[in-house]
Amino acid sequence: MGNPMSKRLIQAGYAVTVYNRNKAREDGLKLMGANVASSPRLLMDLVDVIFIMVTDDQAIREIFVGESGLLGAKVKGKLIINMSTVSPGISREMASLCSQGANDYLDAPVSGSVKQAEEGQLVIMVGGNEALLEKAKPLFEHLGKLTMLVGSTGAGNTAKLAINILLAFHAQGLSEAVVFARQNGIKTNDLMTLVNNSALGNVFSKIKGDAIIQNNYKAAFALKHIAKDLRLAKEVGLATPMGETAFNTFQQAEPALGEEDIIAIIKHLTSGSNQFVPETRQTN
Repeated sequence: MGNPMSKRLIQAGYAVTVYNRNKAREDGLKLMGANVASSPRLLMDLVDVIFIMVTDDQAIREIFVGESGLLGAKVKGKLIINMSTVSPGISREMASLCSQGANDYLDAPVSGSVKQAEEGQLVIMVGGNEALLEKAKPLFEHLGKLTMLVGSTGAGNTAKLAINILLAFHAQGLSEAVVFARQNGIKTNDLMTLVNNSALGNVFSKIKGDAIIQNNYKAAFALKHIAKDLRLAKEVGLATPMGETAFNTFQQAEPALGEEDIIAIIKHLTSGSNQFVPETRQTN
């Protein structure tokens, strides 16, 4: 996600400096004109606004306060925008540390995948100070189609967890509907044509329905990430009936299917049985 977002900022004419723990991922951005920092600490010295897009709380902590972390730079007046899907608590903790060093912090996770990042069509949910959001808006306009302040520090993270809870429901619900239909002789292609032409049709059902039909589980959003997000949501209070069910299902599926796409949950729902038979696209 950070790669296409960086490309959009470069294409918009901004001077972009990047840091990636995987150095090979910097190469394409260097060819587009980006500068490269050898550590987060050096990055903090070089730029005024820092965007962060990483996987989890542990990575955030390492980037901020690790051996070569951002806050080791001892500089002031920088704006750090954390766009990762992480816990509200880690945002409040890092915002406090930033404030102690006279730097600013926004949590601004996004809804959308790589395609939306490439097209600047992300939905950005922001927690923090409204004046800081106004400062960041010209940059956000190149990254997303909607930017919304949803509350104080950590609120953006909470909103993103709420969205990903619903995402888990969609993935499991669609998968269970397909399994039920197949068990009763309904072709998946026919079911998805009906769903996608009904009030229930949406971008997710079309893309993931096609993935099921094509038996294509290459990760656009890896199952391990939704399992992690449900753990974060549970830590801050997710305890509803559907929430508990989705949490348990995805935790159980993660060891075997974590690297596959979220919709590979259908494979877990039918594991150990002969109910799941991969289909190819059919024509009627």
